[in-house]
Amino acid sequence: MSLIAIAPLRARKLRNARDSATDPRLIAWRSARRASDAGALDRMCNVCGWHGAEFAAPAHSEMADCPHCRSIARDRFLYWCWTLRVPYDPSQRVLETSPRLDRRYRRRMSKLVDYTASDYDEDAHKAMIKLDLQSMSLADSSVDVVLTPHVLEHVPDTARALGELYRVLAPGGSVILMTPMPQGVTAPPKEPEYHGNNTLVYWRFGWDLRDQLEAAGFRVPCPVPQPLLHRLHRKEFDTGWTAPDIDEVDLLSHADPDALTPVADERDVQRYGFEPDLHFIIWHCTKTAQ
Repeated sequence: MSLIAIAPLRARKLRNARDSATDPRLIAWRSARRASDAGALDRMCNVCGWHGAEFAAPAHSEMADCPHCRSIARDRFLYWCWTLRVPYDPSQRVLETSPRLDRRYRRRMSKLVDYTASDYDEDAHKAMIKLDLQSMSLADSSVDVVLTPHVLEHVPDTARALGELYRVLAPGGSVILMTPMPQGVTAPPKEPEYHGNNTLVYWRFGWDLRDQLEAAGFRVPCPVPQPLLHRLHRKEFDTGWTAPDIDEVDLLSHADPDALTPVADERDVQRYGFEPDLHFIIWHCTKTAQ
């Protein structure tokens, strides 16, 4: 991998290190500092600031729980990409769809930004408003940032949902979109598939999701962990991952490493629990400023 590709990641991390004293998103919760192991920095939660020897569960995007705020690995990667790639502005209007974390997190977010949590039916996630991504009851250009983790696969009409996200996003805004990527090319499940609280999966997305995002009007960098990018360049597609959630070889053999952006180096991956690397793919969708 070239130094040119690595340089933007280093520059962003230097910015974050410089801004950590002034960006409230990067300051640990007081309760997390008290709960941390002062002598252990092996594992860290970038959401609440906890640190210790181990997370409370094994490495997986749906596990590796923070013992304090209960964030799982994908929560931390979403937060990582938001804080690394979107400059802090306390007046930012931030919409988060179906957030997993509890009232402590939501209170914190409400102090940081103009925060709204939404959910489709509040069956599994409590929210401030009910919202259907296919028909959003929000005004045009009324949101500056949308954080949307593992929701789009449960929406029947992808194009309609993406059009609505583009409509409500203000010019210059960002949608940090995370969805399972189980295979190289998008297709509906071959048989009924459910996540979490028996929520039906309509789509198993692949890399061609980019085409749908661009058709909606977005510019679409795709942040991934740097170790994943390294092995894509080396064409190391098979690490022996056999779990049914992802067809590793199919997913990675369809990837274009030149279209991906590194956002977490090997140390970050290990410290914050972004493992296994193929679980951590995000679409940073931006709307051109007018």
